[in-house]
Amino acid sequence: MARFLGTVPNRALLEQRRVHVANVSPVPQEKVGKASPPPRTPPSQASVLEFFRTISPGLPQIEFCIQCGSCGGSCPAAALLDHTPRRLFALIRAGEMEDVLQSNTPWYCVSCYFCMVRCPQEIHITDLMYGLKTLAYQRGYTRNNKATHLSKVFAGYIEHYGRSFELGIAARHYLRHPPANLVGTAKMGSAMFFKGRLHLRPEKISGMTQLQKILQRAKELETAL
Repeated sequence: MARFLGTVPNRALLEQRRVHVANVSPVPQEKVGKASPPPRTPPSQASVLEFFRTISPGLPQIEFCIQCGSCGGSCPAAALLDHTPRRLFALIRAGEMEDVLQSNTPWYCVSCYFCMVRCPQEIHITDLMYGLKTLAYQRGYTRNNKATHLSKVFAGYIEHYGRSFELGIAARHYLRHPPANLVGTAKMGSAMFFKGRLHLRPEKISGMTQLQKILQRAKELETAL
């Protein structure tokens, strides 16, 4: 992240951290949190840390979280989270992967990067939120997750049309997960329609062939992880 902010990290410190990470002993398997009954076996602490090192452009540095609270204090969605990022990192370090993968925190991340910019340890928090969503999905912890269903519906329209189709997304999502405020949602939808922001049919973009190649390559990279 430092390269985007115009600063250069201390390479000697990073190398010292790499040596420390390599010598960190994983939590014994018998102490790793277990589901009851588990949708799938929770991954070990060591495998999760290795996964984060694979997907992150730099050191994830979870082990160096000082629990200062800058991430939670910077998060615009903090009021909706059942665990702040620092608590998630503490749970990972304690091997409580069951609580981590059931948390709603990664799904409410809006990728604003405030937490990552303000973290004194330069932890790649936003990247790790993406990683936790991937792990939760792969391990079967998202079967009844509203955010997961909405993401899949949205991605489906992107894959087929290259753009979002709000009416189709709302219809498919709300049929499965009825909104808490149906009247308010209907008013917002009607206002969008009369202002020309809500179309009745999806429209394809002109560069679908190129987009499908990009998406296919992304799927190949995800499978490799």
